[in-house]
Amino acid sequence: MTAVSAGAGELDRPPTVVPPGERGATRIADRVVAKVASQAAREAVGTLPPDAGRPSATVVVHHEVAHVRVHVELDYPCDVGARCRQVRRHVVERVGVLVGMQVPEVVVQVERLHLVTGPGQGQGRTR
Repeated sequence: MTAVSAGAGELDRPPTVVPPGERGATRIADRVVAKVASQAAREAVGTLPPDAGRPSATVVVHHEVAHVRVHVELDYPCDVGARCRQVRRHVVERVGVLVGMQVPEVVVQVERLHLVTGPGQGQGRTR
């Protein structure tokens, strides 16, 4: 068995430059993008009651464009529309920065509202 090693002349040669179009491609799985979107939604929603579920996301990627659906639970009372806009903006920003994909659409689906009682308010029915 003969060992093959690079000769000194090979080390002196400049590396071959391959044009960007011929280097290959990186494909990021939909489930990876969904994890990034879920984490971004968690960051945007903030602190929730202990019995609230964590935000989750489903994603469909087509030609470097991600269509995202996020499922969240929110505390109530709150401005639901403003919170959903905040989640949308944050998901678009984080997926764009971390994954490098365009996100033209983020559907935020509020699954449940958790009633938050303030000091002096009893647990009971809210009208």
